[in-house]
Amino acid sequence: MLELNHITKAYGTKVAVQDVSLTIPQGEIIGLFGENGAGKTTLMKCILNFLRYKGDITLDGQPIQHQNIARLSFATCEHSFFPDITADAHRAFYQAHFPNFSAKRFYTLMKFFELPLHQNIKRFSTGQKNQFEVILALSQGADYILMDEPFAGNDVFNREDFYKVLLGILEPHETVLLSTHLIEEVSDFIGRAILIKKGQIVGDITTDELEEQGISLMDYIKSAYSYRSDRVMEALEELDEER
Repeated sequence: MLELNHITKAYGTKVAVQDVSLTIPQGEIIGLFGENGAGKTTLMKCILNFLRYKGDITLDGQPIQHQNIARLSFATCEHSFFPDITADAHRAFYQAHFPNFSAKRFYTLMKFFELPLHQNIKRFSTGQKNQFEVILALSQGADYILMDEPFAGNDVFNREDFYKVLLGILEPHETVLLSTHLIEEVSDFIGRAILIKKGQIVGDITTDELEEQGISLMDYIKSAYSYRSDRVMEALEELDEER
């Protein structure tokens, strides 16, 4: 069980995450949604203990530290691989440092994405680099897999196929926390949605609850964010008046 209790993170006077409390059990696929600057990346980095913060984050009752950090993996669009070595060299490095690393999953996903094993990562395209980042995170053997906008630079067909593969390869104990703006694309693959706005949680609901209420994920998000569909028309009318 991953537990966050009253997490607050500020950069100087700017509060990025404010008093966030969450409980994340194993075996879920969770979407983390919010506007740019809402605090999604900061929250993930707090979970990974990359940033100092106020509050408590525990994994099965223990703080996140070097003894249990291998139970968490991270796929980030900022990238965390070594650009000057090959994909297969990464596999060897990860196998040496993570006892639960799955070489079988690694090679299966490399084949799925049609990525070259013996080419330095710096020669990959942007989309390929993001795919490789996801492969490493999924192959590490972690219980909690955090993904921060992992599909940038990938076409819609690659993304759709990957969601299907993801559902097929995850073990019952594995949890994915996926931060993305591609809400409608992932709505059929997640089991829970967490909404963050200006550093605060403004929504937390399962897809089963949404189905019982008869509303779509997008409509739920628009309601939580107090989205006004008429604001586009108002802006156009104001511009038209100035002409």
